[in-house]
Amino acid sequence: MREEQAAKPLLDVSHLSKTFPVRQNLAEIIRREPQAYVRAVEDVTFCVYQGETLGLVGESGCGKSTLSKTLIRLYKPDDGAVMFGTYGDLALKEGRALKEARKAIQMVFQDPYSSLNPKMTIRQMFYEILSVHHLCPKEEYERRTVEILDMVGMPSYALDRYPSAFSGGQRQRIGIARALVMQPELLIADEPVSALDVSIQAQIINLLMELKNKLNLTMIFISHDLRVVQYLSDRVMVMYLGRIVEMGRAEDLFEHPAHPYTQILIQAAPVIDTHQKEREYEILGETPSLMELPKGCAFHPRCPYATERCRTEEPVMTEDAAGRLVKCHRPLIGGFTMKAVQIP
Repeated sequence: MREEQAAKPLLDVSHLSKTFPVRQNLAEIIRREPQAYVRAVEDVTFCVYQGETLGLVGESGCGKSTLSKTLIRLYKPDDGAVMFGTYGDLALKEGRALKEARKAIQMVFQDPYSSLNPKMTIRQMFYEILSVHHLCPKEEYERRTVEILDMVGMPSYALDRYPSAFSGGQRQRIGIARALVMQPELLIADEPVSALDVSIQAQIINLLMELKNKLNLTMIFISHDLRVVQYLSDRVMVMYLGRIVEMGRAEDLFEHPAHPYTQILIQAAPVIDTHQKEREYEILGETPSLMELPKGCAFHPRCPYATERCRTEEPVMTEDAAGRLVKCHRPLIGGFTMKAVQIP
């Protein structure tokens, strides 16, 4: 058994799917046309182990944020299981049981400007969280809040200010602190730096790395920026059109990508190089619609290695001896065999 599989995973997701109905216009309703659906997340299976950071990468619109919101039950999944710690299957939880489980999974959202209540001071926000969830005695509220703000590099005088008094980077620090005050077992960071200035992004990334090491955080880090994912993550999962197409250790995946989509994403990533006039690589073609996915491999219309088999037969997940997973008929590196995935 591989080292990372020696322990039971904190989060074990099996065959998770989520679709959304497409709104019909009046003419379509009158003609009784069949309801169309967007297949935002399709048959996703993965694990997250205690203390690790799992990176999730893919182009905008591939389903990353939908997956994260389905994990914490902001969206109810259509199918699949989300086994989390001692809480059981979150896909089946409702009411008080779901509320208790959600306390242990916290999320840092993409937009620091809309994720904080503009009508509440920072003190009011944190005191409300501590009170509603009974996290500590009332006399401990200020000490606990100041302590967590200091951990993210915010001064105590921030307590009595409103979100409008802070920059985007400061607001994101407060958003991280708000998540950490719950002492979560799992932190999901959904594109936490994409809305920030480049000069501030590095500060937030370094803060997350520092918190990860200091608190032994278990984290799912979502981004379309491969450089950031490579820096922060222990393992990386690559998503395309709602499906996971590759997963493995970060250093292995970036050094020797097995899926053509992963390879092209890495090659197309921006490089800071004054001698490079333009990108050497780009992903060819348009992204297919999630309402009408191509037959066979969903990536075949854009893949430079596609064969007739790719156009007619959907690939299954395969695994190599080191535990790397890839969903491709023609992986770019050898050693892959059939992988059977079962719902726990």
